[in-house]
Amino acid sequence: MLTDSYILYIEDERPAIELVRTILDLAGYNLIGVTSAAEGLAKMREQRPALLLLDLMMPEANGYDVYRAMKQDQALAEIPVIIITGKVLAKDWVIVKGLPPVDDYITKPFKPNRLVRAVREILDA
Repeated sequence: MLTDSYILYIEDERPAIELVRTILDLAGYNLIGVTSAAEGLAKMREQRPALLLLDLMMPEANGYDVYRAMKQDQALAEIPVIIITGKVLAKDWVIVKGLPPVDDYITKPFKPNRLVRAVREILDA
């Protein structure tokens, strides 16, 4: 389990952040949610998260832009990423051509235990 670190969730819909926060709080994880790509990238650069949960479809800069920016930034490139979105992708989870695939992909709506299992597989391994 996490102690001093946190999970960052970049999602433009505040109710979705609060739902995920409740699920992960009950599982013993610390979640910080932000509602824009710019705010998320700034937060990651300020304090590196243990894991990034990322929505793809957001106004202005979207999840694809965030993923590209972080994978091109040496300080952020190794942060594991779970996509949480309603958008369906190819089974190999490549969201930006030429960059490594994401660590997991969860399609909305999802069951809480699916999210907790994915987080545990990455963070508690």
